[in-house]
Amino acid sequence: MAISIDLSFAFRMEQPTDVLLQFEAAPIPEQRLLETDTRATKGAHFARIPAQDAIGERVWIRAEGRYEVTYRATVAVERMQADIAGLERLPPHELPGETVQYLFDSRYCPADRFQSFVEAEFGRSRGGARIAAIRDWIAGNFAYAPGSSTSNTTGLDSFIERRGICRDYAHVTIMLARASGVPARFVSCFAPGVTPQDFHAVAEVFLTDPTTPGGGAWYLVDATDMARADEIVKIGVGRDAADVSFMTSFGPTEFIDKAVQVGRTAGGE
Repeated sequence: MAISIDLSFAFRMEQPTDVLLQFEAAPIPEQRLLETDTRATKGAHFARIPAQDAIGERVWIRAEGRYEVTYRATVAVERMQADIAGLERLPPHELPGETVQYLFDSRYCPADRFQSFVEAEFGRSRGGARIAAIRDWIAGNFAYAPGSSTSNTTGLDSFIERRGICRDYAHVTIMLARASGVPARFVSCFAPGVTPQDFHAVAEVFLTDPTTPGGGAWYLVDATDMARADEIVKIGVGRDAADVSFMTSFGPTEFIDKAVQVGRTAGGE
């Protein structure tokens, strides 16, 4: 089984403007890109740069007027599966250096403010069992409500409102995981079954790797329960949504439209 992706979006700039895009499936070991086709309006500049943690690429463009992008891909997902409830937390002093940044507060995830909450609510659990409890608690206490949040909504805001979209669910999961001493990062992705169909967002936590004594690995967590780990196609990762926005404009830009279709297809051999 493979995942098919069909994406198009358009925006307009009245003057030459720099825009940073990140929208393509990442070519990484856990997912093989079987077919890809990216097409974009010709502008003054188009260049690829590595994205965070070397997962995927960002695209710098400089253009004016109407700008259109289409992207099609077929991706075979070959991700290690594990029941996170049975995994342990790595002590902070044993964490790989690249994971340490994901213990700290970030723009949308003020984790330090939730240390007393996680101990009061989830104090009887540790490691992966606590992450599973956090996931289930969010799923049971939050309402998925399109239009209920904005690009300025933080995990704290979502925690208070008890509602949001996938981005907000991911931020709260990350926030509570970090407050529990577990590195957690934001994952922008594609996944079939997401309703309404769009870019999707999930959390990813760093726990022990049962196949490597003393080692650790990243595991996907989706508190919306819309996406399966073995069907998620990663675009990029970051501390929170600010690091992996599919479009960041450095000047006035009018967003015109977007269409996303993700499905399952035969293939992957």
